[in-house]
Amino acid sequence: MKKLFLTGASGFVGSHIVEAAKSKGWIVHAAIRKSSKTDDIAPFVDEFLYPDFENIEDLKAIFRSGRYDYIVHAAALTKSKSEEAMRKVNVGYTDNLMEAAFDSEIGVSRFVYVSSLAAIGPIGYNDNVDITEEHPYRPLTMYGRSKRDSEMNIRQKYADMPITVLRPTAVYGPRERDLFILFETLNKGLDPYIGRNPQKLSFVYVKDLVDVILRACEIPQGSLDFYNISDGNVYSKYAMADIFRDTFHKKPFRVHVPYRLVSFVARLSNYLYKNSSKTPVIYPERLGELTAENWSCNITKAKEKLGFVPKYDLRKGLTEALLWYKDHNWL
Repeated sequence: MKKLFLTGASGFVGSHIVEAAKSKGWIVHAAIRKSSKTDDIAPFVDEFLYPDFENIEDLKAIFRSGRYDYIVHAAALTKSKSEEAMRKVNVGYTDNLMEAAFDSEIGVSRFVYVSSLAAIGPIGYNDNVDITEEHPYRPLTMYGRSKRDSEMNIRQKYADMPITVLRPTAVYGPRERDLFILFETLNKGLDPYIGRNPQKLSFVYVKDLVDVILRACEIPQGSLDFYNISDGNVYSKYAMADIFRDTFHKKPFRVHVPYRLVSFVARLSNYLYKNSSKTPVIYPERLGELTAENWSCNITKAKEKLGFVPKYDLRKGLTEALLWYKDHNWL
């Protein structure tokens, strides 16, 4: 029976990982904060752990005791007021986990690190080639830069270790909260867009992402390797709203807000929140990411080496997710 150590288990993606791992008969140990809510995942977790991610010896002790076959690091800080704080978690904690995991006494079969396509950043709308694993790093956001720096650190320090780095594009599905803001807005009758410029977007349904994460644990791959992850398709900026309309037979009012106006609001929000511990809904970096021209990515490598075959395109996955939101009174 395989044994999994998972970070981020109480998060959106992590909550789906524990369900899938348990359905495979794996023993699941979940590393979480003591403040994390665990009601939804408790039935699928054999033991909750509360490690000090700043203490490498503490992590080594947990790994020696647990004797894990696989480590999946899915936890990350996605928003922060400080680049230093973002790096501390996304770069520093990842490094500590890997240093502890590859202690000579532990012997982990595979370490799967859930990074992000944001580490690479978008490409131009008319670029003839999709984003590949070899594309140069051009992240747009603090989060993307932290993931880039984490990947670069891994390349430098752990290139000969059994590590799989997955870079999912935008992930959606039941229990997701960031994209849900769009669905909530659509449900209220408004279908807003920033400017009129066309975009090429990519998505991956959470069940497909979890499938490839668990595949990456089990399939022999040798040393460090990187994979971009999406459903393999490219979508327009209107695709999600159109599927919402078809699913619920509603016609929210489509409006295009001038980019300059949104840019002003983003800068103003950034200023007003400068002394707050919270981040505004829209801010300059976020605006750049939301209006990026092209997030299409090539998943040939994941298909060939991990046997990844997405089961959900956006219409199938989003319809299932929207009905989940409706059934659970989110919409």
